[in-house]
Amino acid sequence: MNVALVHDWLNQIGGAEDVLETLAGLYPGAPVYTSLYWREKMPDHWRSWDIHTSFIDRLPRARQQQQLYFPLYPLAFEQFDLRAYDVVISNKSGFCHGIITGPETMHVCYCLTPTRYIWRYHQYAEQEQLGRLTRAVLPPFLLWLRQWDRLAADRVDHFIAISQEVRRRIAKVYGRESVIIYPPVDTNRFAPANRLDDYYVIVGRLVPYRRIDLLIEAFNKMGRRLLIAGSGRDRERLQALAGPTIEFLGYVPDADLPDLLARARAFMFPGEEDFGIAPIQAMAAGRPVIAYAAGGSLDTVIPGVTGALFHEQSVQAIVAAVEGFDDTAVSPARIREHAERFDTAVFRQKLMAFVEQKREDRGEGRV
Repeated sequence: MNVALVHDWLNQIGGAEDVLETLAGLYPGAPVYTSLYWREKMPDHWRSWDIHTSFIDRLPRARQQQQLYFPLYPLAFEQFDLRAYDVVISNKSGFCHGIITGPETMHVCYCLTPTRYIWRYHQYAEQEQLGRLTRAVLPPFLLWLRQWDRLAADRVDHFIAISQEVRRRIAKVYGRESVIIYPPVDTNRFAPANRLDDYYVIVGRLVPYRRIDLLIEAFNKMGRRLLIAGSGRDRERLQALAGPTIEFLGYVPDADLPDLLARARAFMFPGEEDFGIAPIQAMAAGRPVIAYAAGGSLDTVIPGVTGALFHEQSVQAIVAAVEGFDDTAVSPARIREHAERFDTAVFRQKLMAFVEQKREDRGEGRV
């Protein structure tokens, strides 16, 4: 089976790139088609991959600010020639599902979310603090981009969603059915600890939409210890809000993360995410998650078993959730067992089985 992988852009590491890494391991030697590739910012071993970039890769500052060229991405992905492949798998949160394939090629889209830059533009612009130039230039193109994005979805043979929320968005925005295969999480890196310390923890980029500001205010009010691991442009503002029980750890090396999570009373997750890798890592370390009841948390947190959910993004709701949750009443082994449902091995098995089954159906004329 001749497979090609398609990815929106390669200029930063996040959950989408974790998925791509797993896909590349599933299909060794498969070429990767992407709009741009910032080689120096990506893992060294990726340099052995067969990576094909579009003309956007040669435009000024495209690698640093991919938002500058949003109106050009449809053209960039449509120009790739993918006729030689039996299967194309697009790993999409932006525009890469718009690639054009021939009738003999099966296109499977692993959809991280329908393109938020155009369907949830105002929220995205606020969350990402888009510059004045981008805010001025992009809106006139939004209607055309939405039309293109909706039509591009019709080119996909099969959609896979990463959560119930994303499945709902695919149905609403694209009018398409999808199955759910959760993103891969390397749970083998984590294990419950022999002792706990008296702190709560959050891990992730420090950006406004994660609502760490509410978390800080809540823990200031409770006087409980909160460790914040990660860096980002919101750090200075968040530090100004923090009281004496809040500690900023900055970047935590991968080798130190399992112990940090395993000794926490609970992992805090106050933002809305399409899925959320870090909470699964915390569960793999045997720790409960206290999360906002939206997005991927509704798929991963079982109230009273693996954590607790609060239904309003407010200081009061966070305080009530933390003070009302007894972290000693849950079973680390049970939480760990739940996390294993999201392991990389499960993702690999389910995705390969899905592709093979759809290939068989295609050959038998059922698709």
